[in-house]
Amino acid sequence: MKPPGSPLRCHGADGDALLSGAPYVLSHLEVLESESVHIFREAAGEFERPVLMFSGGKDSAVMLHLARKAFAPAPMPMPLLHVDTGHNFPEVLAYRDRTVARYGLRLHVASVQDYIDRGVLRERPDGTRNPLQTVPLTESIQELRFDAVFGGGRRDEEKARAKERVFSLRDAFSQWDPRRQRPELWQLYNGRHMPGEHVRVFPLSNWTELDIWQYINQEEIELPEIYFAHKREVFRRHGMWLTAGSWGGPQDGETVEQRTVRYRTVGDMSCTGAVDSDALTVEHVIAEITASRLSERGATRADDQLSATAMEDRKRDGYF
Repeated sequence: MKPPGSPLRCHGADGDALLSGAPYVLSHLEVLESESVHIFREAAGEFERPVLMFSGGKDSAVMLHLARKAFAPAPMPMPLLHVDTGHNFPEVLAYRDRTVARYGLRLHVASVQDYIDRGVLRERPDGTRNPLQTVPLTESIQELRFDAVFGGGRRDEEKARAKERVFSLRDAFSQWDPRRQRPELWQLYNGRHMPGEHVRVFPLSNWTELDIWQYINQEEIELPEIYFAHKREVFRRHGMWLTAGSWGGPQDGETVEQRTVRYRTVGDMSCTGAVDSDALTVEHVIAEITASRLSERGATRADDQLSATAMEDRKRDGYF
């Protein structure tokens, strides 16, 4: 991974814009990077207790890289928070812990399993725990008094996320009301909130899946290996290849087979589908998604297919 804190590059006809007097031009990725860095700095200056959501997925890996870049050479002024469903991919958890140790970061983990063991939450009949993340998330925000929570949501992922502002106000119950969204003209962000409320901040709002992968390639950001083609035992359910495991799959009539797959997005094993792929490198992945006409959530997330408004319903309850 390239170290954070490197200056933005500028391009001229002879490759030396500053010396030649050529126009100062930022590339598409540099514009996105600059915007995200600005968002991190604005939020850090406005809020007292920010936290960054970090699951170990590609979007949170990029978000962490940008956050470290925004404040380098100083340490990042916020801890990390992960809601662990208990059904996360082992490779992703290993990457999460490895990254935290490498950079000396502080990590808070909210465990869905703890809430189940205490009787606060109950297992769903379909085995998926993704919808169960909301209570551990919102209670962690309240208990640790976080007033700004950075999330890796992007507007291109899903129609409910397309409605989000960069600064998204949540009420005292962590609920989201699209009617309370504030205008954000000229990149002016309004973080005002009442006691008990907080703001969700989305530095990657204007990025696309392709932008994320191109930036990963440019910055040489390490990712969990399951984002690249590998052999895995999977079974078919609702048109998706799901990983076999103790969470509840496969069921009667569902046959496990070994296939060469990779993951476009990473969440709970019970609702995150793999795609057939031979993409072994970042360049191969970029070529693959350039030809795709489905967003990664639309193609591989069963929890978004529960209903036409599944994501918006979860967001209204406090989910990201």
